[in-house]
Amino acid sequence: MRHRSIALIVVTALFAAGCTAEIPGRPRAVKVVKEEASTETVQVRGSDNGPIDKLAATALTDIEEFWEDSFQDTFNKQWKPLKGGYYSVDTSDASAKPPPCTQKAADVEGNAFYCPAADAIAWDRSSLLPVLQDRFGEAAVVVVLAHEVGHAVQNRMGITPEAERREPEKYPTILTEAQADCFAGSFVRNVSDGKSRRLDIGSDALDKALNALITFRDPVGTSPEDEQAHGSAFDRVAAFQDGYEQGPKFCAAMTVQNRTFTQRAFTNVRDRANGGNLPFSEMLESVTPDLDGYFKGLATAAGKSWPSPRAEATQTEPDCSGDQGPVAYCPSDRTIKIDTKDELPTLHRELGDYATGTLIATRYALAELAVLGKPTEGEAASAAALCLAGAYTGAVFQRQDGFGLSPGDFDEAVTVLLRFDYAARDAKGRNAVDPGFERVAKFREGVFEGPSKCGL
Repeated sequence: MRHRSIALIVVTALFAAGCTAEIPGRPRAVKVVKEEASTETVQVRGSDNGPIDKLAATALTDIEEFWEDSFQDTFNKQWKPLKGGYYSVDTSDASAKPPPCTQKAADVEGNAFYCPAADAIAWDRSSLLPVLQDRFGEAAVVVVLAHEVGHAVQNRMGITPEAERREPEKYPTILTEAQADCFAGSFVRNVSDGKSRRLDIGSDALDKALNALITFRDPVGTSPEDEQAHGSAFDRVAAFQDGYEQGPKFCAAMTVQNRTFTQRAFTNVRDRANGGNLPFSEMLESVTPDLDGYFKGLATAAGKSWPSPRAEATQTEPDCSGDQGPVAYCPSDRTIKIDTKDELPTLHRELGDYATGTLIATRYALAELAVLGKPTEGEAASAAALCLAGAYTGAVFQRQDGFGLSPGDFDEAVTVLLRFDYAARDAKGRNAVDPGFERVAKFREGVFEGPSKCGL
């Protein structure tokens, strides 16, 4: 019997996914339940009434109330509460009763899922929700549960397992998972706008929750046609942001015709062998002339001369113009200085080669702004640099030959944008686009709408 799950994970993998150069140790806990929140919540079967199930029950109560209003507005129908209810499972207890769609409690280990046959949601309170809370904060638990309720919304739309089997080309798994992410984003926007009676999710909590969503991405190289495909990190965050920005009506209208997925399978032996990542030195040799060519084309199209910036390696973090991080645009001599010894090689190794490519692209973007006579300092400059880096990435994605993106590159871009503000620092090293959620949004605008969206 098929059920819709957030993803099967292993606890150790969750922790490994968070162990990058970002911040040593665990992130600061961010509470999302309001102190004055009512203790009256939905019933959770099998609950131990501990803190994690209380958080889940509070979140689900709020999510149910959101859909009581939004379902009517979106579909002109009344919302029907889940008839099968909610199940908390202690997967460490061999005697625990199995929830619907499973044979034994252990089947839920490391998982949360919606069971359409029973119209019920179940989760592992032993080795999923507590790990999410500890590693990514309470908002991550809320996002995961909102995603699962998103599948219940689909069931009420008529997107059932039977419909998916009958028309797999219309309802591929990667689309239905993206739609559930989109619905989750629309709910979180309702919370962020202060319309929730129980929850409060600020930008800090939201960034950490999206890092959890990235953890649930498909393995690099998974084909979008795979029956179990949930989406890449970029595609999942993109769907969540679309729901956050556009609302549930936008999510409900998602189809394979109007949705672009960047996820791709490995197409050659070399990419598969290196996980889609070039060695650091080879990446620099490939991406810097390619960026130069792309931005020269933009400048020429605008009637400007493009004096190619000189890419220079440094053995320390560049300090030519404020603290821009491990890659800097130096206005005085139009150079792009790149730390080839310390932090950038570390980020390259831990996040992937296109984390490097993304940071360098934003510095070339600042050089482009200077050539066009646009500001290179302040909020507009930071936003434009992120957008132009996205436009370059989108152009590379469309190529059939030459330097191109490998599977996982979009994910690496999203990860570095969420976890670090380097890409959003202007030509004086000041960050003007925060939080990471907004940095990704600006980058996505360039990817999908091109340089014309970047204020040139």
